[in-house]
Amino acid sequence: MKTMWRHNSWIVAAAAALSALAYAEATAEDGRFQKLLVYLERNVQDHDAEIRFEATGAEDGLAALKVMAPGERTVIDLRSPDSKLGIRSLTLESPEPDDDKIVRADFPAGAYRFEGTTTKGASLRGEARLSHVFPKPAAFEYPRPDQKDVPATTLTLRWSVPEGIEGCAVVIEQTGSAYEIRALLPGSARSFTVPEGFLRAGKAYKFAIGTVAKDGNRSFIEAGFTTARAR
Repeated sequence: MKTMWRHNSWIVAAAAALSALAYAEATAEDGRFQKLLVYLERNVQDHDAEIRFEATGAEDGLAALKVMAPGERTVIDLRSPDSKLGIRSLTLESPEPDDDKIVRADFPAGAYRFEGTTTKGASLRGEARLSHVFPKPAAFEYPRPDQKDVPATTLTLRWSVPEGIEGCAVVIEQTGSAYEIRALLPGSARSFTVPEGFLRAGKAYKFAIGTVAKDGNRSFIEAGFTTARAR
């Protein structure tokens, strides 16, 4: 996770199907937050983990957002007092300690209460639940980790996942560049065809497959491959 998913330019596949999943968004108590999420994400190989919070307010931007963990401990308290527009959507993540027990100790499982105030003075309230159970990871089928001479055209990634997975997240990065692809797929997906033109001959790439549970928690595995040189 330290190298693979730092940007938010996701390509979302099958959005209509995923919107029905239980983890997709929490229901706000007064119906005014459009989206609330809190979930854990781990990298299986690196043994690191982080917590992520996502909040989307109403049409007006947020001037303040507070999140209380179970036991009423405040874990987020953000304000934009001098902005007339405020912030409508936020994605926040913690550092990634190598021991996920540290994250779980700081952010206990249970209900997280969100309170927001818009730039026009309206109050927003909602709740999202955090689980400490990670989904089992996927397994690579093709390319194999560190495989060489992978075709730069018509490449289809393939993997297997355990039963009960609600979504699959795919990340592909060209090493040393800002070029990347991110896709969120239904849990039934077992392959992803890389769009033509993205891969270049003789280049190194990193790719990751994440299993997404019903509660939103995610387990990623990552590996690298190198495309064949041009002939």
